[in-house]
Amino acid sequence: MVKCGYVAIVGRPNAGKSTLVNTLVGEKVAIVSSKPQTTRDNIIGIMNGEGYQAVLVDTPGVHHSKNKLDKYMMKNLRSAISGVDIIIYLIDGSKESDEEEREYITKLRSLGLPLIVVKTKADKPVNCNEKEDIKISSLTGEGIKDLKDRIIDALPTREGYIYDQDYYTDKSVKFLIAEAIREACLNMFRQEIPHGIAVEITRFDERDCLAIIEADIVCEAERHKGIIIGKGGNNLKLIGQKARQYAEEILDGKVLLKLFVRVEEDWRDNPNKLKGLGFN
Repeated sequence: MVKCGYVAIVGRPNAGKSTLVNTLVGEKVAIVSSKPQTTRDNIIGIMNGEGYQAVLVDTPGVHHSKNKLDKYMMKNLRSAISGVDIIIYLIDGSKESDEEEREYITKLRSLGLPLIVVKTKADKPVNCNEKEDIKISSLTGEGIKDLKDRIIDALPTREGYIYDQDYYTDKSVKFLIAEAIREACLNMFRQEIPHGIAVEITRFDERDCLAIIEADIVCEAERHKGIIIGKGGNNLKLIGQKARQYAEEILDGKVLLKLFVRVEEDWRDNPNKLKGLGFN
């Protein structure tokens, strides 16, 4: 018998959910950006150890739906919470909490599942008016061991592991590389462009010593396309360099990465276009 179960990581956009998942897993499975609503899918990271396995579900941030992409993200959030064994709610320790957030935490408590309320960014403390169970900082490591222990203690006992203990995520390499490209875009551009960007891998060929990858960066307007490409293609080149470095790390070999930019107007509000880009 082993300690094993599903753990939903929930909180508002930019509360530090993806950073925490990466920290607990010890591998980069979710992209990180200062932009809110970075995570769109439920990203699974697997925290393995002797006699235990916690399947961590990094969810999109709790927010109001504005378009069909937002509704897709909130659907993923609800899906992640259903069927889990533990819920971890992250409060952004650098901001004040409000009544809406406190009401949401109260709703989570009413579900009857083990709930751990975690105040993140303990290195930037602010009185957020909400009592937490534990304070952490993924930057300094403060509270991380204590949180791990709390998770392991709350895990149910099962006859076996959910995933092979060599796994650290359920996502494909193609998905992880597409997300790395999107992360590079998020960290380079500001305002509306990041939220209007998707990435589609159009070619993925692995040979003996080389992986050839081609990807489209999808944006919503011609003016965005010019910004993404940049003068003389400089922006696109920098995006490719950062994404290629990550691809070579996870593939453990050389990667030839070719990026293209295409315009799909209003793709975030078009069900057919969303489906074509992998949002089901």
